[in-house]
Amino acid sequence: MHPDIHLALHHARTAELRAETAPRPAHRPELRTRLGWALIEVGLKLAARPGPIAAH
Repeated sequence: MHPDIHLALHHARTAELRAETAPRPAHRPELRTRLGWALIEVGLKLAARPGPIAAH
């Protein structure tokens, strides 16, 4: 296949794919922030919980 035709096909396919994709809805930053802090809280609780010491 000729390189120019190959490149033209890539450009056409790229345009098709971009046309098919819908714009993503805007994220709600307050939800992301609350979820992030909740995950940090859970991680800290797990890290602070005393557990059995593994013997090697």
